[in-house]
Amino acid sequence: MADRFDWQSQLVASAYAAFPEAQHKPVIGITGNYGELTCKLAEGYYKSVERAGGVPVIIPPLSDTDVIINTLEHLDGLILSGGADYDPHYAGEEPCPLLGTINEERDLPELFITQLAYNRQLPILGICRGIQTLAMALGGHVCQDISDLPPAPPKEGSPIKHSQEEPRNVATHYVTIEKDSTLYNIYRASEHISAHQANEAYQAIEASEHISGAVAPLLGRGWGRSVNSFHHQAVDETGPRFRVIARSDDGIIEAMESTEYKSILGVQWHPECLDDGLPIFQWLIGEARQYRQTCDVHQRVLTLDTHCDTPMFFPENVDFGSRDPKLLVDLHKMTEGHQDATIMVAYLPQTMPLADHPKQYTDQIFDKIEAIVAKHSPYIGIARTPDDLWMHKHQGKKSIMLGIENGHALEGSLDNLRHFAQRGIVYMTLCHNGDNDICDSARGEHTHNGVSAFGREVIKEMNRLGIMVDLSHAGEKSFYDALELSKTPIVCSHSSCRALCDHPRNLTDDQMRALAQKGGVMQVTLYHGFLVKDGEATLDDAMRHLDHAIEVMGIDHVGLGTDFDGDGGIRGLASSAELLNYTRELLKRKYSEADIQKLWGGNFLRVMREVQNNNR
Repeated sequence: MADRFDWQSQLVASAYAAFPEAQHKPVIGITGNYGELTCKLAEGYYKSVERAGGVPVIIPPLSDTDVIINTLEHLDGLILSGGADYDPHYAGEEPCPLLGTINEERDLPELFITQLAYNRQLPILGICRGIQTLAMALGGHVCQDISDLPPAPPKEGSPIKHSQEEPRNVATHYVTIEKDSTLYNIYRASEHISAHQANEAYQAIEASEHISGAVAPLLGRGWGRSVNSFHHQAVDETGPRFRVIARSDDGIIEAMESTEYKSILGVQWHPECLDDGLPIFQWLIGEARQYRQTCDVHQRVLTLDTHCDTPMFFPENVDFGSRDPKLLVDLHKMTEGHQDATIMVAYLPQTMPLADHPKQYTDQIFDKIEAIVAKHSPYIGIARTPDDLWMHKHQGKKSIMLGIENGHALEGSLDNLRHFAQRGIVYMTLCHNGDNDICDSARGEHTHNGVSAFGREVIKEMNRLGIMVDLSHAGEKSFYDALELSKTPIVCSHSSCRALCDHPRNLTDDQMRALAQKGGVMQVTLYHGFLVKDGEATLDDAMRHLDHAIEVMGIDHVGLGTDFDGDGGIRGLASSAELLNYTRELLKRKYSEADIQKLWGGNFLRVMREVQNNNR
């Protein structure tokens, strides 16, 4: 009789021998295939995840969004696995004669999970059908059969057979990889190729008219790969969210990556079957580990965006409780981006005549915000102090604070300022794009040569009432006047650095230093025209402004004021849903968690607390 295997002793020797029981590893969900009434998965997927340092979990093909969202809450990364053709009806097309077997049990669940994972910034790897899933779900297009694509210019060698008959571990053709792409970096890192060596290889590729045997060794060193191929559908348009990073000799798209600073990669081949496929899974595990670290930081710090203009959309009957496509800030996007709080302002254009009752309009904005909060009270509350913000966070609720953008709302009366103090505003931006009766604007006519006599009274009363003085939009003379007049530190709730983008709305280095010396803060904003003079502003530009502000002012005087829904929003930080990217960049720059809290509103709240305490 065979000896009994003592599995309990093995468990004691591994899991129970020390604490903790297991090393924390990223959890990677893998979409399961479906067939013969069974959810199943080829072993290469889950074994590759385990070898790369992750924990594989199979996701069944269920289209119930409650199931999908609850699943995503526990994942650090997602693999969209291979399988049958997509039903072209999901793209609004009729099937062509060459369409293969479709798998209707999978299609809708995977489109759902891809969109929801994308919204949550989850790292995603699409493999074979998976790259097609990315295109189908996120604005690209999948050709039903490669034969429908325009033929590529002829090249040396045999035509590529994309549905190979060789075993899955046999590579049958080359793909050429774009320089400085995710795949390029993956393979260069895995093979320890220096940037100089890689550049030499890339130049050799560019100089050749076709992929030949002489170039093949260079390809093997990081500029191309031998891959396998098991498909006849193919991505023919990536859409704006992706760019092509690899093609086969016949022009078929073999890989694509995100253009939006998201950790999303799609490959048309099956790396889990190839000897050199592991680095792609290691990339996913690394991105998943960074994603979880970022989410963990957001669990502990309080994340406050100090300026959004969402009320500008109230006349369009938007729904803050839905994922409204008109809005950059709503409950769904705040949740997806792990954002705790925002300061929502009542914006008044300087052109609004007094006959239109600016005060009444401002009250209507605040009434609407309070109605939104009442409707969604289990999930969001109005905060008036830093302590309110922390209380809401501990309760699992989001927060809205109230602000006014343009002192025109006062209608020239300090009594109205006292009224808005009672309503709970935390700051008032003294002016907007035009001089008013308080001060001159950065884009005004120098009406008062700085702060007016009435403006002096306004600042004095704001100090007494515990309302922060906000000098975003103020002219330079107004800025220095207010800095001198205010007995408490002032803020610039949404401004950037003039040294990097010469715009009158931005602060000079001298202004920034003076602001810091008085204990104030400047919140870098995400309006493209304040980040770059020409072209498209991106996450990289926002971080350049942040780095410069910290260098000039110090870590205790800088933060983020997005100006979302008021023309703010850039590639990489396009809405509240993408604010995890800001924290991820701070972690890459090796900021401590204490400093991340300062930059995520801690500095601003220090000023708020000091200003409000001055009222006691």
